[in-house]
Amino acid sequence: MASSRDRQRKLARAKLDRQMARRAAAEQRRRRIRAGLGASLAVVLIAVGAVWLFGGFSGDDRDTASAQEQCTWTPQDASANTNLKDVGTPPTKDLPTRGTRLMTVITPGGDLTVELDVEPSVCGTASLAYLAEKNFYDNTKCHELTDKYLRCGDPSGTGQGGPTYSIFGENVPAAPEPSASANPAPPGEAQYPKGTVALVASTPGSFGSQFLIFHQDLAVAEPAYTIVGRLLGGQAVLDKIVKAGTVADGAGAKVKPAKDVVVTNIRIDEARTASPAPSAPAGATPSATAQS
Repeated sequence: MASSRDRQRKLARAKLDRQMARRAAAEQRRRRIRAGLGASLAVVLIAVGAVWLFGGFSGDDRDTASAQEQCTWTPQDASANTNLKDVGTPPTKDLPTRGTRLMTVITPGGDLTVELDVEPSVCGTASLAYLAEKNFYDNTKCHELTDKYLRCGDPSGTGQGGPTYSIFGENVPAAPEPSASANPAPPGEAQYPKGTVALVASTPGSFGSQFLIFHQDLAVAEPAYTIVGRLLGGQAVLDKIVKAGTVADGAGAKVKPAKDVVVTNIRIDEARTASPAPSAPAGATPSATAQS
């Protein structure tokens, strides 16, 4: 007959065997789960690779998504700024994201034609087109002329006017690299070459309807204007405006064009993917090849 001690040993052994069996079963289940997860991950990776291979992540899809989410029109308070004009807001979806649009600024002295570059300034060009469609610019005056640019697009003529929404700058050139010395870096190459057309903010960072047409190169230490295009035609019209000079405005600053520059209307064509035949920017010096 087995002693009490032997029975205790057998019971302990049996208990240990049961624990080991449970641990083995648990480990086996974990291995099956890991194997299943690995197989599922492999299937997902294969599916993603197939989508990528057949163009599922093409640039056009990204462009459409970004266009639908990209343009946010920030409300501006017309009660706080009576120079603002309410014409609603542009759409936020299905906006052109590629190509160019031809903007024609019609004045009694002749037309200024501008090629708007859509891709780097989707929201800026969409805003200009919307405002033109709403006749926002009709019979407004270009209110400022400096030694570098002509400023237009403010119905109030004060420099503080615009629509009751604003956008952030999309295509503001980079600032020059900082100087190693204590002195600030010189502006260097012009960020706004002659012929550039850019939006200008009535308040820092808030761009609306106002735009600049540069009749001379401008290099600055801190660029603040968002580029939307370049002058294609009407350089002679712009030169005539500049030649007429300036007179003092209501604040006494000699920046008002001496002869009124009235924008009768602005017309902006639909976006096109092919640019016009290559040509030098308006006012550029022809190359030696072109002169020969």
